[in-house]
Amino acid sequence: MTIDKSWTQIRKRSNSAMFWQGLQSFLQMAKPHVNDQGFNRCPCNRCINNVKHQLEVLETHIHRFGFMSDYNEWIYHGENVNAAGSSNVPQPNSGVHDRDEIFEVLEDIISNDAEVDQLGAQSSNVQYDDLFTALNSELYPGVSSFSSLNFLVKLMHLKVMNKWTNKSFDELLKLLKLAFPKMDLVDSHYEEKTLMMKMGLGYQSIHVCKNDCALFWNENSTLETCPVCSESRWKMQAGRRTGKNVPHKVLRYFPLAPRLKRLFATSKTAKLIQWHRAGKSTDDNVMRHPVDGRAWKDFDRKHPLFADDVRNVRLGLAADGFNPFNNMRSRTVCGRSC
Repeated sequence: MTIDKSWTQIRKRSNSAMFWQGLQSFLQMAKPHVNDQGFNRCPCNRCINNVKHQLEVLETHIHRFGFMSDYNEWIYHGENVNAAGSSNVPQPNSGVHDRDEIFEVLEDIISNDAEVDQLGAQSSNVQYDDLFTALNSELYPGVSSFSSLNFLVKLMHLKVMNKWTNKSFDELLKLLKLAFPKMDLVDSHYEEKTLMMKMGLGYQSIHVCKNDCALFWNENSTLETCPVCSESRWKMQAGRRTGKNVPHKVLRYFPLAPRLKRLFATSKTAKLIQWHRAGKSTDDNVMRHPVDGRAWKDFDRKHPLFADDVRNVRLGLAADGFNPFNNMRSRTVCGRSC
């Protein structure tokens, strides 16, 4: 039986009964083909079959962004297509998305944060539009191995690993855009950092008392002076506050939970973070990882429910090289791991 797909070409979708009926028929056909969690590939013009959502989100996305134009044979959503005649079916992760693991990260972020609204309403996923724009953009015309977002993530990784200053990073971006005018890049480190924050890689700035007495946080967030020593929160010049409020010290708080979620967002890091279960030594006399030690095994005996979950995470704190506010003469302060 021939499937009517003409509704996918309708541009004025909001008030179209034909589009609505076609969309409902498509969802009914796709319903038996969801995975165990109720997810299926989303063929909207933004996700282009690279991201999986529940059917309610598919409904919202297709209505809002439209149906991808080159998905003519719905092989992921229940249409039976002869393998000999399916060569023109667009495959997920094709073109600009070859080897682009960032898709898996965004899929994880949106799956956790998305709230399904009524059809046609603004979805909470709007905040990720900039990420999808960068992900669906070629870094340079004809370059399919990198999306713009993937390149930015790797460039930011180099900045952190090699301790580049923000100024040097801005100058590098200017040089790249000058040498390659058609390259799709942000203009500054600030813009790049804004994108990273949307991926759950941002931080929260918390002002600290000059004498380390207290944090200007929660109930102290609006105070002008320290609740312990009454020292001013701001730097002063000649007994007066500078033109712009500049705190004496700033603590940068990196939320832990989003970063742990990111570790499970891609297949590579998810496999590594669960290695302590799969890589456990079978020889009691060999220790190649803390999981083989007596302390780890004792913890497992005391907390069996936690230990039985292969996704359990143990955190270690290392203070090597940690010199808060540069107060120590030595640049290296050794600490213990726990």
